[in-house]
Amino acid sequence: MNILEKIANELDSFSKSERKVAEVILSSPNTVIHASIAALAKQANISEPTVNRFCRRLDTKGYPDFKLHLAQSLANGTPYVNRHVDENDTADEYTAKIFESTMASLELARKSLNTGTINRAVDLLTQAHKISFFGLGASAVVAHDALNKFFRFNVPVVYFDDILMQRMSAINSQQGDVVVLISHTGRTKSLVEVASLAKENDATVIGITTEGTPLAKECNIVLSVDVAEDTDLYMPMSSRIAQLALIDILATGFTLRRGTKFRDNLKKVKDSLRSSRFERKE
Repeated sequence: MNILEKIANELDSFSKSERKVAEVILSSPNTVIHASIAALAKQANISEPTVNRFCRRLDTKGYPDFKLHLAQSLANGTPYVNRHVDENDTADEYTAKIFESTMASLELARKSLNTGTINRAVDLLTQAHKISFFGLGASAVVAHDALNKFFRFNVPVVYFDDILMQRMSAINSQQGDVVVLISHTGRTKSLVEVASLAKENDATVIGITTEGTPLAKECNIVLSVDVAEDTDLYMPMSSRIAQLALIDILATGFTLRRGTKFRDNLKKVKDSLRSSRFERKE
């Protein structure tokens, strides 16, 4: 039972003050995800300690933990489209829902990331002789974006979305190379095989995937993006945005680790592109 169902089922057992909180949450859960405890208390016309007691009654550790559970519980919608969208939604409604669910998922992903693991991944990337980014389907778009970010970093970078090319590249990898495999489900058999091939040839494998999956078990390092999105049933949306944000984090860490002299080189790359654009009008 998700937390929204639990609130609805227990509504009659709440105290008068708790019921006020419950009714505000049930009427607009997407708004509550982004509200502070003070804002929720004010809207329900109760005290902040009452909100905290309400959250603990639902077996959460407090208001921040309650919001995480609330975001995860917003998981019903139109199959093969998006879990938050209903069949009869208007353009205003499904536009708002997509933005709200994406922002909530990004907040969940941010809280779930292990910055120590990110730091280790940045260490490996900055020391790599060659970096490879592989993904299939929606994750291939993320891998291609990673190529675009890292290509300007003056280190050999490759990207393939073809499984045969991925396998050949993995077989030709060697010690000092880093292979980054991107998969939300972590259950794509061919990517698991590519991870195994890369490791057999002494490359370091970084997985941007879900912890405990077959792919994660084949990786040296796992950067787990905790987004509750069933991509077997719905189009990959929030998970893809979270993966793109993680690529930006790695690229930023890479840039900072290389120092000011390296950033001077990035400025030269940017300056070289100016002639390809029309001048900005004031």
